[in-house]
Amino acid sequence: MASTVNELVEKIKTHRTYSHPFFHNWARVKPDAQVVGALFHQIQNFCASTRPGGAFPGALKDHGLLKQSQLLNEIVESEDGHGPELATMAGYVVNQAAGKPVCRDVYDQQAVEAQLKEFSDQIFGGVAGYEQATGLTPQTRRAIGVFDYRSRSDLSSTYRNLGTALALEIISNRHLIPGEKHCLIDSKLYRADLQTPEMHYLLEHWGEVGAEQQHEKNAIEAVASAFDDRTYAQSAVTGAEDFLDSLGAFWDSLDSALIQPRQHTVAV
Repeated sequence: MASTVNELVEKIKTHRTYSHPFFHNWARVKPDAQVVGALFHQIQNFCASTRPGGAFPGALKDHGLLKQSQLLNEIVESEDGHGPELATMAGYVVNQAAGKPVCRDVYDQQAVEAQLKEFSDQIFGGVAGYEQATGLTPQTRRAIGVFDYRSRSDLSSTYRNLGTALALEIISNRHLIPGEKHCLIDSKLYRADLQTPEMHYLLEHWGEVGAEQQHEKNAIEAVASAFDDRTYAQSAVTGAEDFLDSLGAFWDSLDSALIQPRQHTVAV
């Protein structure tokens, strides 16, 4: 078991999820607009589940972890309002992939997200366990479910949430955001750069001055204290592992939509 925050950080960096090939496969395969929309539906729902703090920051404060509560609140406040920006980016990329305005107003979050779900129904609708009401795969729901622990305020769950937060911020800063930049911008597939107005979501998160860099620093500082109390250190490790394992399965499920033969697709 990891015995210091540095050991847990290294554990996270050596997990297969840290270097999952999903985003590189996206750039290599150049998915059509349907698939792009379906992928974004799953991704934006997952990302939405990671933003609310729930009872977590308050539980930290109640348990006397005042600095940790402040650090996590800073992350939660920084992420507030990013849902519309992610929808705009998704709509723009879908339009670029289609070569026409499938999402006619990329700033209409509700309309864009409805279109993304429609594509998800078309691509993932035949997957066992697919939930028609939400348009989510079982793997997406499992990854989202890790954040249900943020509704709990007992000490063990609070430390578990610290471990999950650490893994989330490291993966976001070093895998998810760089991966999105690779397949959406560096690949040149979508005729966009960080200054493209519709890609502002990536601009906000990317690089040394991006939100994710600061979020990772906050999470590492907050989790370091978890190892002061050996009673709950394992809870932090469990939270990190649960997140990493579920996210790895999530990427696997999305990767299958990129690489498996598809039949009976609907033209956009």
